[in-house]
Amino acid sequence: MTRDEWLTVTLVAAFATLVTAHVTILVGLLGREPRWRALAAALAPPLAPAWAVRTGMAGRAGVWVASALAYGVLRWLARR
Repeated sequence: MTRDEWLTVTLVAAFATLVTAHVTILVGLLGREPRWRALAAALAPPLAPAWAVRTGMAGRAGVWVASALAYGVLRWLARR
């Protein structure tokens, strides 16, 4: 597998993980009061992990942060 192929596969995987983690956090926030946090986190994504930690979803927040960092690093590597 070439470098470009590896970067493409891992970049897509990191983004898919980030989107999945974000959606699971939004669903979790919808099930907790106040429900408006889910809408706010949908409009301002960086709020999602912060509120996830505060509402007992630290694992989901960790996956969100790790995949966002991985995505950012992989985007940086892809531009080099």
